[in-house]
Amino acid sequence: MTDRPPIRFRGRSFLAMVLAPVPPVDQWLAELDALKQRAPAFFSVRAIILDVTGLRFERSDLAHLCEELNRRSITILGIEGIGPTSLGPGFPPPLVGGKPVEDIAPPEPGAAAPAPAEASAAEASAAAAPALVAPASPPRPRSFVLDAPVRSGQVIQHLDGDVTVLGSVASGAEVIAGGSIHVYGALRGRAIAGAVGDPAARILARKFEPELIAIDGLYKTADDLGGSRWGQSVQARLEGDAIVLVPLD
Repeated sequence: MTDRPPIRFRGRSFLAMVLAPVPPVDQWLAELDALKQRAPAFFSVRAIILDVTGLRFERSDLAHLCEELNRRSITILGIEGIGPTSLGPGFPPPLVGGKPVEDIAPPEPGAAAPAPAEASAAEASAAAAPALVAPASPPRPRSFVLDAPVRSGQVIQHLDGDVTVLGSVASGAEVIAGGSIHVYGALRGRAIAGAVGDPAARILARKFEPELIAIDGLYKTADDLGGSRWGQSVQARLEGDAIVLVPLD
């Protein structure tokens, strides 16, 4: 049997426009129609997120709204502001964790639609209705340093560079970095380095007891890692398509 490359999971950021309906929804849809009439191609090259935060929608109301948007050739990629148990088959997936950026003005009559290349410049974000998202967020620092420990249930995500945790990462916690991850205490939770495609990323921990580690999309659980380096000062890195563990001492 021919060896196949391992499955990889990677992150990727896209610019998304967030539509946040306000009641009465029929009037909001009429305003959206007027916007589409001024710029017919404006929605055709954009990823669209539907934000229903704060709206008391029944499931049937949400289904009707999605149908109305679909009838206007507006395809919804995800829904923000509603619990996953409120959705079901036929609905876009629920989304959480979007980072808001500044609004921009709707297009003027006759304005050209943006080129598709602009749709990969930034992350999805929330805005007012009918909300339009700025093309890019302000630059963030390359590295992120956390002075406090990461408690169980917390998720630390920094896709623009390295993450340094001066304390420990508890079981049930997760640290996600675009670059390397440095843990000066015990690593007992999950550490995902090189999350946006960096095979040179590494995971370094003073006490190595993780539930899961990943580098550039390659994952290993605690069972896969074995016990040879358990509890030691360890550096995890990629060699080809394998995660290797080497002592820090």
